Amino acid sequence: MNEEKRPESSPDWWIYQGTGRPLDDISLADLLPPAPPWRAFTGGPLSEEEVVPPDEGEADRRLGSEHRLTARHVDPHEIDMVNAALYLRRPLLVTGRPGSGKSSLAYRVARELRLGRVLRWPITSHTTLKAGLYSYDAIGRAQAAGARAVTDRREGDQEPPIGEYLRLGELGTVFLPRRQPRVLLIDELDKSEADLPNDLLSLFEDGEFAIPELVRMRSRSREVEVFTADPDATATVADGRVRCAAFPFVVITSNGDRDFPPAFLRRCLRLEIQDPDIEQLSAMVAAHALDPSDTHRSRIIEEFVSRSEAYGGLPVDKLLEAVYLATSGAYHEEGDSWPRLMDALWRQLNSVVP
Repeated sequence: MNEEKRPESSPDWWIYQGTGRPLDDISLADLLPPAPPWRAFTGGPLSEEEVVPPDEGEADRRLGSEHRLTARHVDPHEIDMVNAALYLRRPLLVTGRPGSGKSSLAYRVARELRLGRVLRWPITSHTTLKAGLYSYDAIGRAQAAGARAVTDRREGDQEPPIGEYLRLGELGTVFLPRRQPRVLLIDELDKSEADLPNDLLSLFEDGEFAIPELVRMRSRSREVEVFTADPDATATVADGRVRCAAFPFVVITSNGDRDFPPAFLRRCLRLEIQDPDIEQLSAMVAAHALDPSDTHRSRIIEEFVSRSEAYGGLPVDKLLEAVYLATSGAYHEEGDSWPRLMDALWRQLNSVVP
């Protein structure tokens, strides 16, 4: 990133600043203006006491526990697009080289805006929309009903509550009605089957989805308590539909291995992540409590940048691994051992081992 591209001060409209420092004594819901009329959602029921699920240290593992990023380290275009996605209630499609930090963006936003645990939906070639929305263990429920019928001879319905056998997936959980948006990371969408991006269109437009198993029984049970993708958490689903109140902040990552349908692209904002420069890498190293200030660590960072340029890009975590080995006391540089180890750690990702 060029020095002249960094703003001297943050624009007034930025809520997210990109530094990773959490908001103090104020919530995102209080800072965001109302949604555009065509992106306003009115789902419910809303809980009287909205609990933000904790991230259980996941952000610290990915980003580091030290807040070392400043305005000098952020890409203003990246911050523009994140804030635009928040204001417009649109998903953010993030592309870039593997290992450039695309998925980390979701965790930086969640930590800085105090939005709690990131719901990560990893994509494979077998991933379906329904699997991301919910799962229903019909066989388990039938077996439980049969067992209950044998042991309980009383008249009446022997079926156990359906909510005990229905669990919302990461995609379904993030659309539960809340006053503040949750953060969803759809990781590596380019690995999916061709139809999945199109399958997401209605969900992104409508902000809701139906669960047929609950719709069929809504005359008997209008509200059903189901499990969610958060650990040990449940939520109430009314009339068999999950309807968001605050559209989630959705980060969709892609390594650029395929093109997406134009209709899908129209519904997303797009951001290309650039490789971090030496100053940004130093801040990332410092964030993980690996002091980059002395000449030894600086030399490792410079060598990493040089090799990354020569190889067409290296994952940032390979730099963290090298600095840790060099500074933790677990390894000592002796003779030609260190260059050999770096060759192994920083081998080009698409190279063939002889």
